[in-house]
Amino acid sequence: MPEAYARPSLRALRVGALVLLALGLLVAWRTGALAELRQPSRLARELAELHGWGYFAFVAAYTLLQPFGVPGTVFIWAAPLIWPWPVAFALSMTGTMAASVVGFSFARLVARDWVAGLIPPRLRAYDEALGRHGFATVFVLRLLFWMPFYLHAFFGVSRVGFWTHFWGSLAGYVLPLLLVSYFGQRAFDALRAAPPAVWLALGAAVVVAGLAAWAIRRRRAA
Repeated sequence: MPEAYARPSLRALRVGALVLLALGLLVAWRTGALAELRQPSRLARELAELHGWGYFAFVAAYTLLQPFGVPGTVFIWAAPLIWPWPVAFALSMTGTMAASVVGFSFARLVARDWVAGLIPPRLRAYDEALGRHGFATVFVLRLLFWMPFYLHAFFGVSRVGFWTHFWGSLAGYVLPLLLVSYFGQRAFDALRAAPPAVWLALGAAVVVAGLAAWAIRRRRAA
């Protein structure tokens, strides 16, 4: 009897999650929130002027959009350009954790089979480590890779427990988000004032790093 009741409740939970997601995106579209994302300077000014409601709008947008493909780095780099760094850090942590929970829960409860096919093969190698050292593995992966949606999905379909994922993610996010929140405005100002030669050097470094990564992968595959 318990199993018979568990299955309908799980289906209901999945349907409910999909309905809530659809409603959230519909509201964002109807209210013009999605269109505002195309005008970042205007959006930043309006968020700063909203004070408490601006905090809510930032976290809500982060929570709804990041687990489904919008890069979380867009939010955490934008936050220190809008608010003082302690506020930016608190909002980045809140939004990142909320998005991580949504992504994890979506993969585990709503679309497990579909999401499992999207996991990069290199991440599957960590599944066994999650079974033995769950907290440490989550901590290291979050510290290195932060919050890509496919990492949320991987944890959701893995054997790691919810609370192990939650606390391991929280610990792994602290340092990188603190650094971005504290130095983000300074880095942006420095880059904006940099001469063209610096931008050319940065572009060349990115190209060289990309070619090196490609060469290493080719060599390993050979």
